[in-house]
Amino acid sequence: MPLTVCNRQRTRQINHRLFQQIGLALLNDLCEVKQAELGINLVAASEMQRLNETFLHHTGSTDVITFDYSEHTSPVPNPVAMVHGEIFLCVDEAILQARRFRTTWQSELVRYLIHGVLHLLGHDDHLAVARRRMKREENQLLKSLSSRFALSRLARKSKLRL
Repeated sequence: MPLTVCNRQRTRQINHRLFQQIGLALLNDLCEVKQAELGINLVAASEMQRLNETFLHHTGSTDVITFDYSEHTSPVPNPVAMVHGEIFLCVDEAILQARRFRTTWQSELVRYLIHGVLHLLGHDDHLAVARRRMKREENQLLKSLSSRFALSRLARKSKLRL
């Protein structure tokens, strides 16, 4: 199951192997996805702003943008569907929101990953009822991943050069 993590930001050093393991556990174990081809891009606010303005016609940066390349035949979320897409996660936004919600940026970044995967599975958050349902699902999945992985280890310590 191809899952590629591409780090295109310099705000934080991230443990790519652990982030990929978290993504695979989310897809395989928790969401029971049978087939996936997923690219995860960790970006800075400046790149996220360009993406947001170019593709969604919204001003400014945002936390997560998901591009779904699969063909959904049903509007109902299907946890066994083929996931084919790309998720852009803004590390700068994760840091800002983590302060606001009194959590860690690592946990916030994993929440963004979960949010993007849920969109690829067909979840929608445009209406209040669907948004609440999606938030509950996010919380459950984040709790499960937090119990399986030490999310704090997503932060890679920078090496001192003498």
